Amino acid sequence: MAKWFVKGDIDGFFGLWMDNLINLLLIVSFLRGLLDFPDSLIFGRVLPAAALSLLGGNLFYTWQARRLAAREGRDDVTAMPYGLNTVTLFAFIFFVMLPVKLKTGSAEAAWKAGLAACFVSGVIETVGALAGGWIRRVAPRAALLSALGGIALTFIAMDFAFRIWESPLLSMIPLGIILVHYFGGFRFPFGVPGGVVAVAVGVVLSAVIRGFPGGIPAPVGLALPSFAFGPLSDALFGPLAWDYLAVSIPMGLMTLVGSLMCLESASAGGDNFDTGSSLAVNGAGSLLAACLGSCFPTTIYIGHPAWKAVGARSGYSAMNGVVMTVLCLTGSIAALSKIIPGEALFALMLWIGVMMLTQAFQAVPKNHGPAVAIGLIPAIAAWGLLMVESALRGAGTSLWKVGQDAFAKVGFHLVGMITLERGFLFTSIILTAIVAKLVDREPKQAGGWALAGALLSWFGVIHAWRITPGGVVSFFGWGAAPGIAVGYLLMAVLFFAFAVKPSDSEIS
Repeated sequence: MAKWFVKGDIDGFFGLWMDNLINLLLIVSFLRGLLDFPDSLIFGRVLPAAALSLLGGNLFYTWQARRLAAREGRDDVTAMPYGLNTVTLFAFIFFVMLPVKLKTGSAEAAWKAGLAACFVSGVIETVGALAGGWIRRVAPRAALLSALGGIALTFIAMDFAFRIWESPLLSMIPLGIILVHYFGGFRFPFGVPGGVVAVAVGVVLSAVIRGFPGGIPAPVGLALPSFAFGPLSDALFGPLAWDYLAVSIPMGLMTLVGSLMCLESASAGGDNFDTGSSLAVNGAGSLLAACLGSCFPTTIYIGHPAWKAVGARSGYSAMNGVVMTVLCLTGSIAALSKIIPGEALFALMLWIGVMMLTQAFQAVPKNHGPAVAIGLIPAIAAWGLLMVESALRGAGTSLWKVGQDAFAKVGFHLVGMITLERGFLFTSIILTAIVAKLVDREPKQAGGWALAGALLSWFGVIHAWRITPGGVVSFFGWGAAPGIAVGYLLMAVLFFAFAVKPSDSEIS
């Protein structure tokens, strides 16, 4: 029988907990500073709802890992990491809630729009559980891991690398600790986990350089979640109902595909979890969050190989759920953010991103390396667009105001970047699968993936977009991206032509 808690769970807990903590700190910061949410709404509705969605999922994935360990007679099964969806968090705040806030001037209206977006995303995730197993069977492993590696490279590794070198005095010593412990394999005295040492050193450095933070706020008191069916119904059937679908639908689909990638990543590491139940609970967490008052979906996290490598098993997941619940229900997040500097966490997040990117190349057949490499490109485009939009927003303007011509004049291919960014997870999977099948001399299967690209482009799931005052949004409908659909179709015809007489057409 696997132990409930092992030493590696300490490292796993600190990493997963820090990841969730960063997301919660971002939520509090954006809701207060950007959307003008009152504290009563943040700490009385949003965070308590997020607490239960986190607790339920973490407990399920803990139980799931223990069940797999018992069934296979193993003691090295690592639970799937689970928490708030970082990418969706940014998308819902900037492309759903902020536009509603600017249009109506009401923080409550923005909150309701966020609830509806979270609910729609959860529905898509839950229903998608029915087809998740089939997707895993037909998609090459390289296709799923490459898209995940692209996210790890850009939204995780690059972002936190920039933060480290922006604050070197506080961040580089924790980075050195992570490098020597996790990459070098050196151990600290008494077996203290490297993640704990990095955070502790970061806290001490911050106190020495900046001084110990004063004015630490006390917890706001116990706030229990309550159902938000009324506000959720108002948003789902209100006049703004269709405004957020262009964001929530693709985000739900992206979360579904991203969860499949994470499950494939765990399988590559030796832990083959059931697809249907894993995805169903993943979606149920988002639905629960929306029904209780949180605007932010939950998801299976990337990072399973990293936690497995440090010896985390199942206890780290349960511990994360319990601790995050206490922090959310008591409003202690504000106090904790004063004590633990963000710089102490950056190196650990960089390591997670590097580990995920490494696995994308190591856990696939050696000749699939080019397929993995080409699958990274759409995620790089997505990250690039985020950088462009963030920079313009910081300068007090937007793509809507600046226009596409301004970029074209300086040779910046904005249109191509946005086109590649829309539905980038699906595009990554399709491109990687095409190359993998061609490398394996299976042009017929490559043609099938190209046809999938044509179909998704035609209806706007990928590559179709519009620039609005609130930012870039997807465009759905018949013939949404006809030129690209035809391009994929012609590629399919080419591949099928090489499948007709492979003995005559193969390149020696």
